[in-house]
Amino acid sequence: MSLALTPALRDALASWLDHLVALDGAAENTVKAYRADLSGFLAFLARHRGEGIAPKRLATVSQGDMRAWMAHERGRGTSARSLARTLSAVKSFTRWLAEREGFDPTAILAARSPKFQRKLPRPLSEDGARDVIGLMGSTPREDWIAARDAAVATLLYGCGLRISEALGLTGADSPLPETLRIRGKGDKERMVPVLPAARAAVAAYVRLCPFPVADEPAAALFRGARGGPLNPRLVAKAMEQARLGLGLPASATPHALRHSFATHLLTAGGDLRAIQELLGHASLSTTQAYTAVDTARLMEVYDKAHPRA
Repeated sequence: MSLALTPALRDALASWLDHLVALDGAAENTVKAYRADLSGFLAFLARHRGEGIAPKRLATVSQGDMRAWMAHERGRGTSARSLARTLSAVKSFTRWLAEREGFDPTAILAARSPKFQRKLPRPLSEDGARDVIGLMGSTPREDWIAARDAAVATLLYGCGLRISEALGLTGADSPLPETLRIRGKGDKERMVPVLPAARAAVAAYVRLCPFPVADEPAAALFRGARGGPLNPRLVAKAMEQARLGLGLPASATPHALRHSFATHLLTAGGDLRAIQELLGHASLSTTQAYTAVDTARLMEVYDKAHPRA
């Protein structure tokens, strides 16, 4: 961070980040991103205005200052999506600081977020998801590694887990119960029902695994070839091999299995609020992206069934 920032402002930023962790349960990566976003914004203000930036100096920030900062960011190649995320962090910090310092943050809070086209999740078809899991379970040379890869993929698709959540399971979770308590983003807990197919896949892996995963409650459930915790890159590599073998697009990643879980539930008539709970989304708006996917797929089917003359 620029030396033009006062120690008081640096301390305020550190306190806000601590607040996010303590009260909101913000994840480490989120805190890291917010620190970088705010540091860049505050350093720009110091350079742009040619003066040290103290907490109450933010009260004098004008709409022109905000436009200059946003133009600077776009000029150095920051995407509209990234700039919108950074502006959200700036507003959140300013709102918090204004309450503590007693100043009017209107100029910063009134800054308009750049518009951008939200990327829709790109799920696999139901057949595609099944084929990927099947191929991941038959490609590796060693049976236990094949069973491991299939078990992880089944958890992603059958339970809607993030890859970090699946690889965060420990020996204490084996055998899998009918309902798993998952600690997700922001250290938030949710209860996830486990399908019989997922329990069977994990049980098959545990039987074949050469390491005593069931006897080590605190150790990782899914292991690498040398017995350490399974690296998520190996799951991505196994998925890539399956994707290439099946001729699927590059969007067929491990996370696409989670997208597929949500989209297929919605297509089958699942309640949006229930899907939000299963995925662990903090906001319903995040889950609503799947309604757009479902609509797009319906229109694709419609266009094929009713070709234009």
